[in-house]
Parts: sequence; structure tokens; C-alpha cells
Amino acid sequence: MKELKLMKGNEAIAEAAIRFGVDAYYGYPITPQSEVMEYLMSEQPHLRSGMVVLQAESEIASIHMVYGAAGGGKKAMTSSSSPGISLMQEGISYLAGAELPCLIVNVVRGGPGLGTIQPSQADYFQSTKGGGHGDYHMIVLAPSTVQEQADFVGLGFDLAFKYRIPVMMQSDGAIGQMMEKVWLPESKPRWTDEEIEKQHSDWATTGKKPNRERNIITSLELQPEFQEQHNHHLQAKYRKIEETEVLFELINCDDIDYLLVAYGTSARICQKTMKLAEEKGYKLGLIRLITLWPFPKKPIIELSKNVKGILAVEMSAGQMVEDVKLAVNGNIKVEHFGRYGGMIPSPKEVLEAFEQKFIGE
Repeated sequence: MKELKLMKGNEAIAEAAIRFGVDAYYGYPITPQSEVMEYLMSEQPHLRSGMVVLQAESEIASIHMVYGAAGGGKKAMTSSSSPGISLMQEGISYLAGAELPCLIVNVVRGGPGLGTIQPSQADYFQSTKGGGHGDYHMIVLAPSTVQEQADFVGLGFDLAFKYRIPVMMQSDGAIGQMMEKVWLPESKPRWTDEEIEKQHSDWATTGKKPNRERNIITSLELQPEFQEQHNHHLQAKYRKIEETEVLFELINCDDIDYLLVAYGTSARICQKTMKLAEEKGYKLGLIRLITLWPFPKKPIIELSKNVKGILAVEMSAGQMVEDVKLAVNGNIKVEHFGRYGGMIPSPKEVLEAFEQKFIGE
């Protein structure tokens, strides 16, 4: 049965993974996400559900362990924070090329370089534009609450196996470290080998069976015409995902003059900004992005037809704002406000930026 607990965001991810029937977690400690692995270690999920939890020798090793487990049709995941995710990029590209489902959690911290352990959203380009090599995408989910940290573990794996694609949950140091009440899902048993064979026999490496050909997992194709054919297949899949899996939340968008676009921690801040704006007579609405990729282009285009301007709010020097501008195609003024390097904007700062960029014209 479901259970209500007060938990850190990182702990909620870990507990949800055990309850969702994840087979394996491979990771390496880095602040501010280390509690994911620490909680898993302390809970001994090998006794609760049979889940394997292993601290690899590096982030590079952990992502390739995920590759191996995912190739066998298992539910495999890892977590890290910005510099660690950078080290995983080659492996993520391999996973995308081989069409292997998995969940990757990035609890983003400020950069560039080793930067700071404070929260940031400056990994947007890395996650949505393909931080590794080649033409590929991941589905990218952006939680804004501890509850969504737990819920998106299940959602992430559902989408990963539906489309045979790596899924990233892009959190940040604030959501990973904050404590909130969270309804934890009911426990599900891990898939048996027979269930994996029944559901994924067309691709999973479950051993050569008498009634089918060998399944070969690889992202290597030396013949360019065949590699191009594979790329066409991937691009068709990505187009389908863009049509069917866009997630967002509209907050107070019925009668507005201006629109805020944000996700994660920034979206939480913007909700307070909207209340401050209302007190001053401004009509502000918010579209909270839940999928960073696929990007919610169509709802932003529709909303842009009835407002005077859009303010993109993010904890970066300006990354998501580029996709907002591309969506509206120059038909409306789009401005950016961000704090970066680990700094979190206040609701008042967002309101002041809005007034400066739009009201003071």
C-alpha cells in the first residue's frame, strides 16, 4: 500500500526505485546527490526486493554497467551530479545508439568545472541537446517537488521501455536536498526472467533461444548507409515522442498579459512571483515545463498569441530561453532572467526583472 513519509528528494528517488522493482543501481558519490546511493545502501534492497546496488569505481564505469544490465532487459539506473554526468556522456550516447532503456538522475550543481555544490539549472543544453556525440535525444523529466522525484522514477522507466530510450530526471541541488511529505508508491515485484523474455524477446540479450535469432546489442555500424538507416529510425522515434509525450502544467494562464516559463526550482519561485505581481496589478501566468525534451513548443506558441511578452526564468545564464525563442519564432518579445553559479533567485528578484524588462519600457 502507499505510504506517506517526510523525506529528502534524493531519498525519495531511492525509495521509489526499490518499490518500483528496479533491478540494479550503479553509481558513484558526488554532492549534492550522494544520498541516493547512501539511502539505497542503508536500506539493503537486495534483501527487500533483490535489487543490486553497487558503487562503481567511477561515473564512467557506472554508466557502462547500466548499459550491460539494460541490455539484458533489466531496469537499471544511475545518479550523479553535473561533473559526473559529463563523464557519462560517451556511455549515454552508446545507450541511445543501442536503444537501451534506463533511468539517469542528474541532481544539477553550479558550474562550469567543479564549480559549487549549490543548485543550478545550467545542464539544460547538455541534457536536451545531446551532451554526447551523434544525433540522439533522451526524454528529460524536470521534477519540481519531492513527490515528483518519487513519481518520475516510475514514469521514467515506463517511458524508457515504451520507446527503448534513455530517460533523464533532471533535478537540482535544492529539490534533491529539501524535505517534503511524499506519498510513496506501492511496491511492485521485479520482473522475472520469464517476464523479460516475454516482453522484450525481440531485443534483450536473454540468451539464445531455439525459436529466434540471436539478439545483438551494439551501437556500432561500419557501413554508413546502414548507419544512416538506423539514424532515420531513431529520428522517426523522436518525432513520435515529440507528438505524444509532451508534459507541462499551466498555472493561472486563463486571463494574463505576460507569461513566465520555468521548470524545477525556478517554477516554484515563479509561483510566489505571480502572487507578488497580482498585488501590484500585473496579470502573470506560468507554464511549468515537466518534459524539457520533448520541449512543449505547441502550448507556448498558443499562449504567446494572447500575451504581450514572455519571461524565461532559469538558474543559468540563458539556455532554456533559446528554445522559447525558437518556439515563438520572433512573433513576441522573449526575455531571460537567471541567477547562476549556484545562486537561487528570489521571487522578488524575478518580479523586479519582469518590471525592468517589460513594464519600464
